[in-house]
Amino acid sequence: MTACRGEKWIVPRKYAIIVSKNRVYPGGESGQLEARETSADAETMLKTELFDYHLPWELIAQQPVEPRDSSRLLVMDRSSRKVSETVFGNVLNWLEAGDILVINDTRVIRARLSGRKPTGGKVEIFLLHTLGDGRWEALLKPYPSAKVVLLGDGLPVHVTEKTDQGTFVVRFPTPESAVEAMEKWGDTPLPPYIKEPLANPERYQTVLAREQGSTAAPTAALHFTPELLQTVRDKGVQVVSFTLHMGVGSFRPIKTEFVAEHSLSAEYYSLPLETVSAVRQAKERGNRVVACGTDAVRALESAAQAGEVGPAFGWTNLFITPGYRFKVVDRIITNLHLPRSSHLVLISAFASRELVLRAYAYAVREKFRFLSFGDATLII
Repeated sequence: MTACRGEKWIVPRKYAIIVSKNRVYPGGESGQLEARETSADAETMLKTELFDYHLPWELIAQQPVEPRDSSRLLVMDRSSRKVSETVFGNVLNWLEAGDILVINDTRVIRARLSGRKPTGGKVEIFLLHTLGDGRWEALLKPYPSAKVVLLGDGLPVHVTEKTDQGTFVVRFPTPESAVEAMEKWGDTPLPPYIKEPLANPERYQTVLAREQGSTAAPTAALHFTPELLQTVRDKGVQVVSFTLHMGVGSFRPIKTEFVAEHSLSAEYYSLPLETVSAVRQAKERGNRVVACGTDAVRALESAAQAGEVGPAFGWTNLFITPGYRFKVVDRIITNLHLPRSSHLVLISAFASRELVLRAYAYAVREKFRFLSFGDATLII
């Protein structure tokens, strides 16, 4: 039933607790350097077009750089309002002894399966997450009218229903056969904006990836090498982990006129006791909690909705927008995000829309590499 560490697959959604989206918190951000005296009504009426910018196609990175920590790092300082740049390996300069670095340990599954109809036509199954008992929520292209897809040597996968979200529920003969199908015939899914094949699929995994379940990588953590993480630890920074299984919703832009009308797909997360204890102790000492990725931000803040952060697991669709009162996170490491995306809205809630868009304008002008295989940002 649970998704404790060491178990291979995530908890079926029907058994999990859902943290609902908590969009607007009136007033300024506790501990944040730029106070905001905005009303809930004003935040609710934020237009999505305010989070748009021009992203030239040629700036979308198609391949990762080597080594991982040689990517560029764009630094946004909320206090001075300055934007600067360096290389990612220098992120150590903004970490101090006693700080906590929180990194997602999810692993991307080989979720893309090429199959065929009984009549011979091609069908692609994109597995999203398990529902238990051999059932998975999935995307299908195209829809098989016979409601069955054959994989590999003839393994039948039946389509049992269509969901309200436009996805499908498919059923494997056994839970084990789904895992075996991915291991035998599955491909690692890459974001739709990456058009070039990846020579080494492990390059779309972080060096801490271990908990199977994501269909998208936690890309902020792709920049860390084992050596850099050890240097971080040697400085006295505690590196702790959590799990949030990321889905394809990461790549979907906000299409509604107003930000508040957008809904995030729920994602499974688990924040263990040892991580929570480290975070609490850091806060008590006056040290900082550094979230590696917007996924880390959402997991930590989801676990603190009742006040103090506590151990938690379940499903969260927490949508953080300007006006949100951050309870846990002090600094964020993340990538350069798509226009009109929930990630861009989240970091705007943390750093202010003006600073973020000014930093992104700089990144475009200086030809930073954007999105999953692109360069990183640090918000201090």
